[in-house]
Amino acid sequence: MSTAELVNIPNKEGYFGEYGGVFLPPELQKIMEEITAEYNAIRESSEFQQELKSLYQHYVGRPSPIFFAESLTKKTGGAKIYFKREDLNHTGAHKINHCLGEVLLAKKMGKKKVIAETGAGQHGVALATAAALLGLECDIYMGEVDIKKEHPNVIRMKILGAKVVPVQSGLKTLKEAVDEAFTAYVQDPVTQLYAIGSVVGPHPFPMMVRDFQSVVGYEAREQFREMTGGKPDHLVACVGGGSNAIGLFTAFLEDEDIKIYGVEPSGLSFKPGEHAATMTLGTTGVIHGFKSYLLQDEEGNPLPVYSVASGLDYPGVGPEHSYLKDIGRIKYETITDKEAIDAFFELSRVEGIIPALESAHAVSYAVKLAASLPADESILVNLSGRGDKDIDYVTAKYGKDYGVIDQ
Repeated sequence: MSTAELVNIPNKEGYFGEYGGVFLPPELQKIMEEITAEYNAIRESSEFQQELKSLYQHYVGRPSPIFFAESLTKKTGGAKIYFKREDLNHTGAHKINHCLGEVLLAKKMGKKKVIAETGAGQHGVALATAAALLGLECDIYMGEVDIKKEHPNVIRMKILGAKVVPVQSGLKTLKEAVDEAFTAYVQDPVTQLYAIGSVVGPHPFPMMVRDFQSVVGYEAREQFREMTGGKPDHLVACVGGGSNAIGLFTAFLEDEDIKIYGVEPSGLSFKPGEHAATMTLGTTGVIHGFKSYLLQDEEGNPLPVYSVASGLDYPGVGPEHSYLKDIGRIKYETITDKEAIDAFFELSRVEGIIPALESAHAVSYAVKLAASLPADESILVNLSGRGDKDIDYVTAKYGKDYGVIDQ
């Protein structure tokens, strides 16, 4: 497949190469077909697109700016580092981009409620925000481990009127939250819509979330040209499910001269249960109704995963990422917990920007990459979220090591 054809995937069955599709019971396949038909209709609707564009501009605060990190660049040496500031969006992350689209879709379909999973809480906050704005009920499923780690976001969701449902099964993190949210959706797919939080799940969600998030890359392409007169030489974004990364990458996939890097968590080690490096160590499997790379055992069951960043600890990954890895268009790298925490404090203290722990993985890799490149090259990083949600957890666990609290 040529790079020019990359923007035309998935096919009508929802496949990106061999990945994606719908692996669900027949009754739920019918529901997915209805959602696909509704989405395909409204995506061509000028009324829908204009309403979404207006919300992006006047509610979210788009376009988010691009910032040249001059101090970090000087300290690092090598290539120039730029950030696409999705952390400045209303609700503090890229998640609001697709949540507004999904809730608008749900409302036009006559749904009364949206439900979803959340790990770091950014998707939960964004969905609760969109639901409050557009007048729908909202249930958010969140693992108990993540509820403790991301307490500020839990409070935000409740203030916004959402019902936060603690998940106590398994490892009590993102994968289990998806399991229970999906179970709740199956019980009533008629009056509610499962607003999936990334480019994962059965078709049409990987396509739909990508489409809503692609505003990031198309904005960045124009902004970078206006700012520098050209294009970035390298793109970097963190990858859990992969929505912020696909959001940036989509607009540049046809540019073969631009190198693209997805960064996933190697956590504490590459031992099972101590990382979430799906693209690095995973194999093809099926999870949550779609086919992708998956960290799995010999029976095909998802392995336990871990990351210091709650939004990255998922054993699967978006099917489009799986396809782009196979054809060699994107290179997937890993960053450890320690490297991410170092980057969290480095960006905070050098540029005055406190990043989300998820985004800190991308920052860390970008710094490594910049140091290896000549000064006339450039790196554009998707700074996908801000770190307000993480400061309590980071302070409690790492505060003494980094001088935030007294020894």
